[in-house]
Amino acid sequence: MSSEATYADWIAVDWGTSHLRAWAMRSDAPIAAATSDAGMGKLSRDGFEPALLSLIDPWLGLNATEVIVCGMAGSRQGWKEAPYVPVPCAVGHLPSVAVETASSKLAVRIVSGIRQDTPADVMRGEETQIAGYLALNPEFDGILCLPGTHTKWVHISAGEIVSFRTFMTGEMFSLLSKYSVLKHSVGDGWDTAAFGAAVTETLSRPESLAARLFSVRADGLLNGTETDAATATVSGLLIGAELAAARAYWLGQRVVLIGAEELSVAYGQALASQGVVAERADATDMTLNGLAAHRASLREHAS
Repeated sequence: MSSEATYADWIAVDWGTSHLRAWAMRSDAPIAAATSDAGMGKLSRDGFEPALLSLIDPWLGLNATEVIVCGMAGSRQGWKEAPYVPVPCAVGHLPSVAVETASSKLAVRIVSGIRQDTPADVMRGEETQIAGYLALNPEFDGILCLPGTHTKWVHISAGEIVSFRTFMTGEMFSLLSKYSVLKHSVGDGWDTAAFGAAVTETLSRPESLAARLFSVRADGLLNGTETDAATATVSGLLIGAELAAARAYWLGQRVVLIGAEELSVAYGQALASQGVVAERADATDMTLNGLAAHRASLREHAS
């Protein structure tokens, strides 16, 4: 798909901290897609509408086109705050807020995020992927894991989010690999065996994480460890520690991974080492399903 398209019936938008993704939708199927680096973190409040228009203008007709947005555009620092809904909650019927726009071509709504007071936690964007999965699997009871910069473990029961927990594992890997002494050891490659061994190590002994991370650098200096093995080891150590802390979520549970291919494969391998055969669903597909489900809910309540 490309940004070239005929007019859209409506437009689906996932607005992250670093990127903006949009899809021209015909009924509930995408007919074109476009991406920019105009994430929430780079915009002032008055910059959101121009950033969106520059991306989706080829898809707009003369009348207002419906735009359904999830993600960080609804944060306190975003376009317009969409207040958090507390758990437990049914993600298929989340509220959204309308945004006043200067352009008459737009009719924008931003989906609310979700909050958990104890332990304190929040999500924006993932709730839409969860809604998309539950729209396809309404009888699902179990755990949805959404690997990413901030990985979410989410308990679903009776169509509701009961509880969830966020882990900064992806961000920690990024910081360590770019700004710590480990930047001299890691690269872009991968070693499946090294990853599995590291997962097992910190899953069994999470208290060893900080010391074991430094030993990755020492191994490179003293033993010439390849960067592929070092990269996989750092990732495995962090994910192993995460699994140790999230054990109450995945142990003995049905687990579905919703995320990017490469990261979902890694989490699947880590879980398989503990006897958990995780199912997988595509993150983009679930986002689009979730935004379509929200639009259908709006139309249902309007009728």
